[in-house]
Amino acid sequence: MATTAQSVAEVCAGAKRASRVLARLDTETKNEALIAMADALELRTGEILEANARDMEEGHEAGLHEGLLDRLKLTEQRVAGIARDVRAIAALPDPVGETIEGFRLPNGLDVRRVRTPLGVVAVAYEARPNVTIDCSALCLKSGNAIVLRGSSTAAHSNAVLAQVASTAAVTRAGLPEGSISIVTGGDRDELRQISTQDDTVDLIIPRGGEGLKAALKEHATVPVMYAAAGNCHVFVDASADLEDAVAITVNAKVQRPSVCNAAETLLVHADVAAQFLPAALRELRGLGVELRVDGRTRAVAGELADSLSDATEEDWATEYHALILAVKVVDSAEEAIEHVNRYGSGHSEAIVTGSTSSARAFTEGVDAAAVYVNASTRFTDGAVFGMGAEIGNSTQKLHARGPIALRELTTYKFVIEGSGQVRE
Repeated sequence: MATTAQSVAEVCAGAKRASRVLARLDTETKNEALIAMADALELRTGEILEANARDMEEGHEAGLHEGLLDRLKLTEQRVAGIARDVRAIAALPDPVGETIEGFRLPNGLDVRRVRTPLGVVAVAYEARPNVTIDCSALCLKSGNAIVLRGSSTAAHSNAVLAQVASTAAVTRAGLPEGSISIVTGGDRDELRQISTQDDTVDLIIPRGGEGLKAALKEHATVPVMYAAAGNCHVFVDASADLEDAVAITVNAKVQRPSVCNAAETLLVHADVAAQFLPAALRELRGLGVELRVDGRTRAVAGELADSLSDATEEDWATEYHALILAVKVVDSAEEAIEHVNRYGSGHSEAIVTGSTSSARAFTEGVDAAAVYVNASTRFTDGAVFGMGAEIGNSTQKLHARGPIALRELTTYKFVIEGSGQVRE
């Protein structure tokens, strides 16, 4: 496994050499590497948890907030889940070589558009050590080499996980050296160096906060696909089943508040606000959620009114990663759509409604990677969508949107077959 005992440029050059071999590997060999990786994760769970415990201890000492600590934490169950995801990726169809479309030109040329690997994918990420394995497995299956750059917050966990993955894939399955590399120093200069390796790195995917995103925007000359923040909303329409609306709202906020598909704002149609909000707010408060509300919400909150905070303009645009929810009453689905498009991050948005026309207006009008009707935003996830795992969720529109998994880690080439044709 390549690390920063080499320079960043040397690590990336090694990954480029490996990528040329990986691009031509057969599916069986890649799957054998993934199974070896999953087996190694299970066999070395104790070592992984010991490294993670050191990161958790240092995180507590550094005063990391609960959302970050939750994302950082590994348990025996979470490691087992990561291994299951690796096996799920192995079981998926190999996208490399897949014909996207084919046609014959009038001159007899047969044209096919065929999926090919991107080459070298760099991933810069914060806090979440599971990303080390998810990204490595997805890249290997899609024929790409990967350069990992984790944060100092998870340095011990990432180092062990990358070593486990690389040893399993390279030593046991015979993949080329440089297939999985990690840059371990943790300083921003390394990020700058990776993001300017135009000759060797084909794509960089950041998975972290606005600081990471800003650093890449300042320096990157390599193409960037942002796995961006999730300022997600639930809108309760006038025709909603209110029992379902409470359950969906609570799940979207509380089930795991530290992740990017958790809801941060609740919008409620004025026609059902007085009926819906007292029960919903009471349940949310009972689960420890801090509520930041507009005046119309406070007016119908009844006995809870004194326990609510006033929402500010900043609250509508904030991804909390915590048990905090902003709440606003709106007069129409159109107003809800306008609010979502103004403040949302384009990640995951949900409407709870019994109206086909409201559902259509919301799904057509909201500009987001995932739009839900009568379901929680918490489902936006590559593993849940049957993609095995994900590198992140893209809120961009080029070249991929939503969960970034196997097919999103490929590009394509045109393969043209003729019988001696020349152009006149």
